[in-house]
Amino acid sequence: MSSSVALQPDAAPIVACTISRDVQNFDLLIEDMEAELGESWGDISIEDAVAFFGQPEAEMLEFVAIAIDDDDEGDLSKVIHTVKTAVENNIKVIVIAEEVSPIALHQLLKMGASEFIPYPLPEGALNDVIERLRTPPPSLPAHGDATSAVKGQADCEGVVLAVHGLAGGTGATTLAVNLAWELTMVDKKNPPKVCILDLDLQFGSVSTFLDLPRRDAVYELLSDTESMDRESFMQSLISFNDSLQVLTAPNDMLPLDLISSEDVERLIDMARANFDYVVIDMPSTVVQWTECVLQSAHVYFTTLEMDMRSAQNTLRMIKALKSEDLPVSKLRHVLNRAPKFTDLSGKSRVKRLSESLDISIEVHLPDGLKPVLQAGDHGVPLAEAAAKNPLRREIQKLAKSVHEVNQSAEAAI
Repeated sequence: MSSSVALQPDAAPIVACTISRDVQNFDLLIEDMEAELGESWGDISIEDAVAFFGQPEAEMLEFVAIAIDDDDEGDLSKVIHTVKTAVENNIKVIVIAEEVSPIALHQLLKMGASEFIPYPLPEGALNDVIERLRTPPPSLPAHGDATSAVKGQADCEGVVLAVHGLAGGTGATTLAVNLAWELTMVDKKNPPKVCILDLDLQFGSVSTFLDLPRRDAVYELLSDTESMDRESFMQSLISFNDSLQVLTAPNDMLPLDLISSEDVERLIDMARANFDYVVIDMPSTVVQWTECVLQSAHVYFTTLEMDMRSAQNTLRMIKALKSEDLPVSKLRHVLNRAPKFTDLSGKSRVKRLSESLDISIEVHLPDGLKPVLQAGDHGVPLAEAAAKNPLRREIQKLAKSVHEVNQSAEAAI
C-alpha cells in the first residue's frame, strides 16, 4: 500500500487505489483491499486524486474506491468532482459510504460511479463488486430479439422512488400518488415525464385514488415480462389528466409471487428508460422481489406513525435488511400525521421515537384531516382537491427537493 511500492521495479503494477480523507478511518476496507489485491493497490488523498488521474500511472488503474462518511457531506462537491474526473478518464468508481444520506449517494451514482457498498463492508461484498467490474458487459441482443426493447428504446434514465408503508394506514399510497402528481408539475417550462407503478397486486389502490379503471392488460404484461417491449409497456399504462402515466394494480387479487425479481427488474428498467421519475407504490408485505426494488430505488421511502406497531415494524424491517446485507442507507423514514410546529410535547415524542429506533426521521407529514379522505374518495390528487392543505404543501416541498437534487446532479455531469 505504501508509495514506495510503485518505485520498486519488480513490484506488481498498481491496479486500484483507495481515495479518502484518511484511509485509516476505514480499516476494514484496508483489510479487504489487501485480501483481494495484495500489494497491487495504493492510497491517495482526496485532495491529490484529481491531479493523479492525469498522470501516466493512472492509466493502469482498473478502479478506485472512494471512501466517505457523513463528515464528507459538508463538502460533497469535492467528492463529486473526483468521481466525475475518474469517469472521464475511463476509471471505474466504487463508492464506500458510512452513514451518508441517500440523496448524496444518488448524486455520486448520477456522476457515473459504478457501484456502492455500505461501510462496514459486508462479508465478500468487495470481492463481488470487483468480479462484476471485471466481467465484460453482455453483448447486445440480436435485432428483433423480444428483450431488446427493454433498454435503450428511449432517452431517459429515470429516478426510482419507492414508497413502502410499514403499517396499514400510514399514508403510503397517499404519499406515492401525490408525490408522483407533484413531480409532474414541479417544472412548468419543462415538465418531467412521470409514471407510478402500483405493485401491490392484491390491495393496490392507486387506481382508486386517481379514479382510473383497472385494465386486463396489466395482468398480461406482468405474466410475461420476457416478451415485453416498449409498445406493450406503454399500452398497459393509463393516463391521468394527460400528465401522469399509471400502471394500476390488476383487476383480480393475485398472489404476490406471481412476479419474480427478474420480472420486476425488467419492469423498472423499462419504466426508467421512458420516464424521468418512476414512483413505485409497494405492498406493506416484504416479498422476494422487495430486494430488487430496494436495489433499484434511488430513495426508498418508508411511512410510519407515532405508535407502537410502526415502531416495532420499523425495527423488524431494519433488522431484516441488515441480516441480508441490503442497503439500509437507502431508507428515508417518513412520519405521517406528525405533530404541529407548536406541539412541543409531540415533537419531544418524535425525538424519543427516533432515538429509540436509532433512525433519522427526515420527512414530517402533517395530518391533512378530512380533505385527504375526500380527495381519495373523489379520485383526485390533493393539489386538485385542496391545494392549500398542509399535507399537500409538504409533499409539494418534497417533490421540489427531489427534483432540485436531480437537476443539480445532472448539471454537474
